[in-house]
Amino acid sequence: MAPTSRRMVASVLFFLLLLVASEMGTTRVAEARHCVSQSHRFKGRCMSSSNCAHVCMTEGFPSGECISRFFRRKCFCKKVC
Repeated sequence: MAPTSRRMVASVLFFLLLLVASEMGTTRVAEARHCVSQSHRFKGRCMSSSNCAHVCMTEGFPSGECISRFFRRKCFCKKVC
């Protein structure tokens, strides 16, 4: 083989190796599902998600947010299912 064709073959093999190595490094991560439950301790209309989250933490949930249901904003606590 001529020196230029060896370099070309080496270059092609190098790029194929890079392509295969980069594909091996990517992994797909499944998004976790969140379960929601209406807060039992939150009183009144939910206007601030931070207040809702604080009340949900006292109920043992990691977070909470205000969600509109049937024209009323209520506090719903969230956790990973």
